[in-house]
Amino acid sequence: VQLQAFGGGLVQAGGSLRLSCAASGRTFSRYAVGWFRQAPGKEREFVAAINRSGYYTYYTDSVKGRFTISRDTAKNTVHLQMNSLKPEDTAVYYCAANGGPWGVRETNFDSWGQGTQVTVSS
Repeated sequence: VQLQAFGGGLVQAGGSLRLSCAASGRTFSRYAVGWFRQAPGKEREFVAAINRSGYYTYYTDSVKGRFTISRDTAKNTVHLQMNSLKPEDTAVYYCAANGGPWGVRETNFDSWGQGTQVTVSS
């Protein structure tokens, strides 16, 4: 499956952005989808994931209550709604697809989209 992430931008602290991950190729509903991010000088880290049905989601602690991951099966798209953004959320955000067993490690995901830059100013 081919993925394309978009929706990044520049926003002030406290603001919101919605990232989208659009899939083409194979049926997207066969894949769990995750979002990861990489800040300058840091390793890429897990942010959020959603299972194939969309009924189960999982978040890293730092974004719980602020970010929401969801999927639109009809449009082959997964969204990441980011509210109450903080400067420390600044990073390149990547979406990835997992066609195997559930997991949130990078190694669980076998297809990756290009990143989209999110910059939060203080």
